[in-house]
Amino acid sequence: MANASAKRIANQNETTVKILRIGMFIPTLLSFLLRFIFHSSSLPPSKSSLFLYTFTFFPAFFLSNYLVKIGTTRRDPISGTLISYGEDLSQPGVTEWCFDIVYVTWACQVGSGAFGDWFWWFYMVIPLYAVFKVWTSFIGPAFGSSLFSSNSQENGSTEEGPTAGSKRQEKLRKRSERGDPRVKTQTLRR
Repeated sequence: MANASAKRIANQNETTVKILRIGMFIPTLLSFLLRFIFHSSSLPPSKSSLFLYTFTFFPAFFLSNYLVKIGTTRRDPISGTLISYGEDLSQPGVTEWCFDIVYVTWACQVGSGAFGDWFWWFYMVIPLYAVFKVWTSFIGPAFGSSLFSSNSQENGSTEEGPTAGSKRQEKLRKRSERGDPRVKTQTLRR
């Protein structure tokens, strides 16, 4: 089973690496093609357009290369057997955030070619999301801010007594009251 899982991750990584490699060129070509079709008067692009493009291209380029590097599978050159499947590129966390930055950059490149330079304002999604994550993960809990806490957490913490607990515990308690043989009750020894 572990070998099947490794092969599945390797196939997913190989597909993702191909998309990343192609994706570094397709949005650039689409941007210039769409700019030529819809905004031919803006050719050659202004200095601010070129600055925005290069300012956002390099982080996406480095993150894309990083993802390709960690996700590239290694195979035996003679037999073709899988040696290492690399890191799982579908894992949450930093890898997911790298993909988000790359995809937002590609969308802004294509959007600026189709709709104009104002489309680069959508790139502000990245720092706004970073501020949101820092606030909800570190700053908010440090100062006791309940701005983003849900009502279910507040309701769960205000219940007291023997009925408070998880759904599973509640099911088990009801089963034991009915005398269900699947539930074994244990007595505590003192």
